[in-house]
Amino acid sequence: MKILLKNARIIEPTKGIDTVADVLIVDGIIEKIASRIHSGKSVQEFELDGKLVVPGFIDMHVHLREPGFEHKETIETGLAAAASGGFTAVCCMPNTNPPIDDASVVKFIKDQSKKVHDGLVDVYPVAAATKGREGKELSPTIENPELMRRAMEYADMLGKIIIQHSEDRSLTKGGVMNEGFVSTSLGLPPIPAVAEEIMIERDIKLTEYLKTRYHAAHISTAGSVEIIRNAKKKNLRITCEVTPHHFTLTDEAVRSFDTNTKMNPPLRTQDDISAIKDGLKDGTIDVIATDHAPHSFDEKEVEFLAAPFGIVGLETVIGLAITELVVPKFLSICQLIEKMSVNPRKIFNLPVIKIEEGEKANITIIDMDKRWDVNTNEFKSKAKNSPFNGWKLTGKSYGIINNGVIYIS
Repeated sequence: MKILLKNARIIEPTKGIDTVADVLIVDGIIEKIASRIHSGKSVQEFELDGKLVVPGFIDMHVHLREPGFEHKETIETGLAAAASGGFTAVCCMPNTNPPIDDASVVKFIKDQSKKVHDGLVDVYPVAAATKGREGKELSPTIENPELMRRAMEYADMLGKIIIQHSEDRSLTKGGVMNEGFVSTSLGLPPIPAVAEEIMIERDIKLTEYLKTRYHAAHISTAGSVEIIRNAKKKNLRITCEVTPHHFTLTDEAVRSFDTNTKMNPPLRTQDDISAIKDGLKDGTIDVIATDHAPHSFDEKEVEFLAAPFGIVGLETVIGLAITELVVPKFLSICQLIEKMSVNPRKIFNLPVIKIEEGEKANITIIDMDKRWDVNTNEFKSKAKNSPFNGWKLTGKSYGIINNGVIYIS
């Protein structure tokens, strides 16, 4: 298979490359990069007209739901959404049924993923931490400090990293939204910011004591940003991620009682959004991930208190990131690529993608200027639970190339 990308703007942050050139890909390998390449026979040619060609994006926080919750999402529909959204790889979370705590489950997920678009999207399963070490009951937060210590030590021995959903659940029981003026005015049970911050503080203390690595998933508060910023000043091996909904929406959105504004951690305040954007800009926040959490229509079409937490995000993240961060100049496009391709791969000790002759083609193509309306009915995901339906965004994935396969959105 031969693919020729014409007039591509190639950006590779690790080498400071930002240039316009043609790219010839033969059987999944980048054969030639030059200012003008003449296509021969049997070549698929794509005129990109300055669209970005960047190292393939990876989403390090995705819920594919299968096995066990196929009514919400399947591996097939989840990876179709990933491809449509511009991702050549995803890391899938372990809260499936059975959970990802056994080699057979990992094998099942990997085998199923290879059947979707001929293995276009790479899948990296994230193993579960379980209660009682019995492999039966998942714990979204490791609340026992001694258990967390052992988990950190064992992970470090294997060269792996602990990813924590940071929440002291003794402070959040029954909570459905951010604690503050809006929760009080709506009379909804609150989730205080301090519940997240206390757990991050504890885990950073353990990380400092044990000299291990630690990654805080989907942080949402100004306090969390400051705690992690101070930890990094001590050169601790701390990393973190943030989601688009936490740098885009505030708890004011909950006034609609739209259950698609219900997520955990919850939408916070404008001050928190400002702190998150500052953290993204100064490098405190390493990664943008989606926490893609699909639910069926029936599950979300209930009263707010009864609805499950979570929204889908794979197919809107590039548009939201460019619209909310790049266009207003909170981030450069190079910084965005680092947070969606380079940094997550470094955190997981995966090879960083290179756009060079002789390298495997693992590429995301982005149309920076594409203006589009979000329409959840057009999502490839099985689920449609997004608060961004109808939003006007700038920037969209044009397509991806990986494992010798090309997908054009």
